Amino acid sequence: MKTPKKIMLTGNKAAAWGARMARVEYVPAFPITPQTEIVETLAKWFADGTMQGKFTNMDSEHSMFMAAGSAGATGVRVFTASSSQGILHGLESLYTVTGWRVPMVIVNVSRALATPITLEPDHNDVMSTRDCGLIQLHAETCQEVFDFILMGYKIAEDPEVCLPLLVNLDGFYLSFTREPVLIPGEDEVRNFLPLYTATQPVFQASQPMARASAVFGGVTYTSFKLQQELASRNAEKIFAKTAHDFKDRFGRYYGPVETFHLDDAEYVFVMSNSFATKGKSAVIKLRQQGIKAGLLKLRLFRPFPSEAIASVLAGHAKVAVIDQNLAPGMGGITYPEIVTALYDKKNRPEKILSVIGGLGGKDMDDQDFRTIIETLDKSNMGKPLFLYDEEDAKNFDRLLKIAKLKEVSS
Repeated sequence: MKTPKKIMLTGNKAAAWGARMARVEYVPAFPITPQTEIVETLAKWFADGTMQGKFTNMDSEHSMFMAAGSAGATGVRVFTASSSQGILHGLESLYTVTGWRVPMVIVNVSRALATPITLEPDHNDVMSTRDCGLIQLHAETCQEVFDFILMGYKIAEDPEVCLPLLVNLDGFYLSFTREPVLIPGEDEVRNFLPLYTATQPVFQASQPMARASAVFGGVTYTSFKLQQELASRNAEKIFAKTAHDFKDRFGRYYGPVETFHLDDAEYVFVMSNSFATKGKSAVIKLRQQGIKAGLLKLRLFRPFPSEAIASVLAGHAKVAVIDQNLAPGMGGITYPEIVTALYDKKNRPEKILSVIGGLGGKDMDDQDFRTIIETLDKSNMGKPLFLYDEEDAKNFDRLLKIAKLKEVSS
């Protein structure tokens, strides 16, 4: 195996390199901050001949995802990327192309949703896609972004899956952060990920055909949805096989979850994406203070790796699920999924705390993780824990006073 070259890349450039090394043939695009660097880079490579194929500027994300799905149905390898409001604008199309069972890779560069508008990241945008049928991989580092795109095509194009796959990375914290990324040689990549040969029938102008149908009864519709569900379940098995193949080829192994100082941990933080790096740093500092903390990082989010999560959390006393998202009136979105995964398991954690942090890109510091530990130690943890600073606290106190006045007046 040739020695891979090491390049300093932003998360966005790592995504572009992933598409380039996968030999993507078609990229429909629409710019949106903080994703635009990905499609700008790819546009340049198509223009100067570095990449062979077609790059098309579309009029919206809705058109972009439909073009991607349509091209994928003709048997070419497709890539596209979006973020935030763009994902929401194209959400109808995402439900459509997953129903078509078209394999491709989409990158989402997470950015918080309006209102109020912001450019900084949290995960409500990617969480909005969790039930539309996409396979989802969440990246912590620029290396993971690159690697997950190569793995993503191998998973999505497997005949037992044939579904679009989304790779998520955090805007700004990772999209514009430069890290060393190992780029393997073209031959090494082709040995792992051959050029795309569609296993399902594809559309060709020379051979007109029809596929799928409009249905007016639940029986046919249910049949289609059952096939989609079974394909998604297959993706967990194919992910495991692909992870081992990737390790054999490139020396890096990615399980559905990653554990960090978890063996003897009394307190466990469950996190994903780039803020997991902050969590790992906090774990190291807490252990230096004699507090047995550990971290579980989610990589595979759809299909949800329930058994892997339950296995690694078994026997740990106190768990905090840290959500960088908010379902108003309910709390964090990942929290109930973790609770469900643990519900009927023996030796499950004594306490599971829902934590809302990092909304709109808000930083999480060492004191935040200390606050989580202190809350886990309370006999009654109460409602989800919101992490906020002194200025936020003043606003919350003011809002609470207003709410109490309204209660009295009513």
